[in-house]
Amino acid sequence: MSDGSSQTAASGATRNARSPRRLVRQPGASVGLAAGMAGAAVALSFGELMDGLFDSIPSLVVAVGEALVDYSPDWAVKLSIELFGEKDKAVLAIGIVGVALVIGGLLGTTAMWQRSHRAPLGGFAAFALVGGWTAARNPMSPFIGSWIVALCAAALGAGTLLLLLRLAPHARAGATSATTTAASPDEPDAAPPSETAAPEPLDTNRRAFLVGVGGAGVAAVGLVALGRGVRGPSAAETARASIDLSGASPPTTAAPPGATATPSATTAAQRSLMSQVAALDTLNEVAGISSYLTPNDDFYRIDTALTVPQVDPANWSLSFTGMVDNPYELTLDDILAMDLSEHVITLSCVSNRVGGRLVGNATWTGIPLVTLLERAGVQPGADQVVGRSVDDWTAGFPTDLLYDGRNAILAVGMNGEPLPTSHGFPARLVVAGLYGYVSAVKWIEEINLTTWDGFDGYWVPRGWSKRGPMKTQSRIDVPDGGDRLAPGVPAAVAGIAWAPTRGISGVELRVDDGPWQRCEMGEALGDESWLQWHLAWTPTPGDHTLQVRAIDGTGMTQPQGPKDPRPDGAEGWHRINVRVDEA
Repeated sequence: MSDGSSQTAASGATRNARSPRRLVRQPGASVGLAAGMAGAAVALSFGELMDGLFDSIPSLVVAVGEALVDYSPDWAVKLSIELFGEKDKAVLAIGIVGVALVIGGLLGTTAMWQRSHRAPLGGFAAFALVGGWTAARNPMSPFIGSWIVALCAAALGAGTLLLLLRLAPHARAGATSATTTAASPDEPDAAPPSETAAPEPLDTNRRAFLVGVGGAGVAAVGLVALGRGVRGPSAAETARASIDLSGASPPTTAAPPGATATPSATTAAQRSLMSQVAALDTLNEVAGISSYLTPNDDFYRIDTALTVPQVDPANWSLSFTGMVDNPYELTLDDILAMDLSEHVITLSCVSNRVGGRLVGNATWTGIPLVTLLERAGVQPGADQVVGRSVDDWTAGFPTDLLYDGRNAILAVGMNGEPLPTSHGFPARLVVAGLYGYVSAVKWIEEINLTTWDGFDGYWVPRGWSKRGPMKTQSRIDVPDGGDRLAPGVPAAVAGIAWAPTRGISGVELRVDDGPWQRCEMGEALGDESWLQWHLAWTPTPGDHTLQVRAIDGTGMTQPQGPKDPRPDGAEGWHRINVRVDEA
């Protein structure tokens, strides 16, 4: 007769023996993280492939980025331009990719911990909604096509993640078990203890998972590379290559039709463009000074488009709408058939800081806006001209500025060639003396006449001034800040100065707290372009501060400042520090 404790122990042993003993590996965060990031990478790379195959469908990264630019608070946009300048778009794109990968990793980690597919499926469904909406809102993108691409990208990403989770080491190890069955006193003939087949080695499981993650990474890189590879010349680039602007009239500062002649008209206007530029670049022997004309590839680019719109001229037209008697449209062929002329005009971004590089000088080929508006018939009270681009960006300026003597043109060429796609092909606005944020509409598709109070351009509700006249500015190009100079050896201090529509009458340089010294100035093709300046300086040992200021054509000295760019442009005298070694 056995006591109660023995019976209890035997009963417990029997229950334990009959229960399978599962060897389950706890899920690792790194496994879910890797699987989720791989899924996100595949989804994004599919969007890049579609962007390469179709001109009209932006990549998901670009679509999300453009939405962020449009809906971000002004301080964030201002900060990004100040910190990164022309690289702000690249930084934003990198940030979007990084955030998408992190979110994908978190979805994978959550799925591992919860042993559920709800998190990744819900996350990638949200990915599809965000991607589809941001792509479809682009005026140049097909609505249905944008949604299809976003949904397919999300499905690929989710499928990749779920597949990798099936290959994850814990899942394979947890599926195998060792089951031991003990004989019961009530079952004397029971089979002896047995064990199931040995589980697959964990190293093998891990290897399969790593191969899967690596394969997903290779696929993502391959999709991006394929998208870049299949992307041949766009319709815009092909059309641009066939345009010849050699028949345009050479640069001139003659007043546009209907305007009063400016005092800056030059007798050199009839010389060829190249001979004029060569004569004006006499200071180019000073190494490091900005050339009189800024090469197209070096011209600054600041806009809200994360990717350059590829506008096919065959499907493009420019509309004149609003408060006009005769609304009409022009094709690119219509514009090219007009009497085009060239004008040397300096443009600057309102975000350009004192001494900054967001400024450039170019020869613009086009037709005066007043000529085009005469045909439309501007109605009384239409005191604002608003330009709208193909991506819905807008800028407006007072109508009366078209008649005050400045050059304001619809440009189709830049530095003797058709507009580069990055600078507005097929057509853009160039208005001398105005910052770009209120005038320089690239990829333009509409010119609308309205009242001053009836419309605000893109940047005005974001805290920038509605009027944007360019301020007098000057910059030291040579020497560079922080340079070390030799004592007693004459050194050139040189740079540029600009005050479009007013011109520059003088440039002065000061060393430390010494007197202002008049600099030698180069020539310019009129008052609407910058000019070069330089001064020979024999440095003495020690640390020195160089400071420059300009005097415009009206005799006004450049404001000392300092003043930040917001809301209507920076003010201040550019200064640099140099060190002169001991003799």
